[in-house]
Amino acid sequence: MMEYQIKKPEGRLGILIPGLGAVATTFIAGVEAIRKGISQPIGSLTQMGHIRLGKRTENRNPLIKDFVPLANLNEIVFGGWDVYEDNVYEAAVNAKVLEPGLLHALKPELEAIQPMKAVFDKAYARNLDGTNVKEAATKYELAEALMEDMLNFKEANECDRLVIVWCGSTEVYTEVSDVHQTVEAFEEGLRNNDPRISPSMIYAYAAVKIGVPFANGAPNLTVDIPALVGLSKENGVAISGKDFKTGQTLMKTILAPGLQARALGIRGWFSSNILGNRDGLVLDDPENFKTKEVSKLGVLEDILRPDDNPELYGDIYHKVRINYYPPHGDNKESWDNIDIFGWLGYQMQIKINFLCRDSILAAPIVLDLALFTDLAQRAGMSGIQEWMSFYYKSPQTAEGLRPEHDIFKQLTKLQNTLRHMMGEDLITHLGLDYYQDLVESL
Repeated sequence: MMEYQIKKPEGRLGILIPGLGAVATTFIAGVEAIRKGISQPIGSLTQMGHIRLGKRTENRNPLIKDFVPLANLNEIVFGGWDVYEDNVYEAAVNAKVLEPGLLHALKPELEAIQPMKAVFDKAYARNLDGTNVKEAATKYELAEALMEDMLNFKEANECDRLVIVWCGSTEVYTEVSDVHQTVEAFEEGLRNNDPRISPSMIYAYAAVKIGVPFANGAPNLTVDIPALVGLSKENGVAISGKDFKTGQTLMKTILAPGLQARALGIRGWFSSNILGNRDGLVLDDPENFKTKEVSKLGVLEDILRPDDNPELYGDIYHKVRINYYPPHGDNKESWDNIDIFGWLGYQMQIKINFLCRDSILAAPIVLDLALFTDLAQRAGMSGIQEWMSFYYKSPQTAEGLRPEHDIFKQLTKLQNTLRHMMGEDLITHLGLDYYQDLVESL
């Protein structure tokens, strides 16, 4: 077994976020509320989740935060970039996710967090107009400016280490091309202002270049290009992505494995969403929606494996729709119509109407990804951290590996990784040994 020498989480952890919108401000305000004892970290596996260790008869079931050495919430400092100048308090008020009374109780802490000027390219988010934006002659200079921001933030806030979680808007759909293949080609592209290099890639490059781990919470092509995967291994940096698994897709990764486990067939799965926050505005552009659509559509195919189960899933019709509807704000509503069939081909239906709050579901994901990414970095686990697939709609994997979308298998993978890191036995749930021991004792 590989031995991990995990550095203790000493000193302060700086969590830097590109995109201080609804998700990021809900996350930051939430952590501040938890630190003040106003609220509980509900939805956060790192704070409220337990992990079983050893045999069931041992009754060892500690909190994850008591089992692995995670950064303490009181030792976290927040910062970030945004295309608008609003401080985190103003941005949170505008996002209208959290109650005004709660925000008022946190006002001094939130007002103190001012966004740094962002790297922005309207070609990648056509429905946004940035005003708090960096100016430079080349994309390479923009990357250098971001590196400077990170190092200055670390020094000014006396941080021992940093981690970046992308909470920015979904960028237009981009496919891997020659400029993304090697570090040399990518850096040349930065110097030549190659239009195929997006703002999120510039952030990811800047971070990985100076040893800062990076988690991508949006579906855009970012840290999953070959150049940055290679650079992350070379520089010993933990990376993961992509696209926070929050509303409708969360339900799919819970329900589809159950249907598949019972060998029930699916003829069609129609998914529709309405939402009215900044994310919805950005996704109102067809090219931005395509990025999200590709992320959401892959989930069912990878869980159900139509090629392996043609009788059950070979003719499945899967459709995803997202509609911008301002009156709903951050309160996303999703409808799913699922046409299933069972014994002898008899048809049945399942209907789901999920009135979720996107940022409320995403905020604990940001916390867990930041803390687990920092843990991986301190454990010397560089490159793609597939064990964090639990949090993503479109999990990043090594080349040639199919992603695992089944949320229950993802959780087992995450927990077994933590056990492995701490030198505990992996748990297979076989359980036969209990009964064999009983037989031998008779």
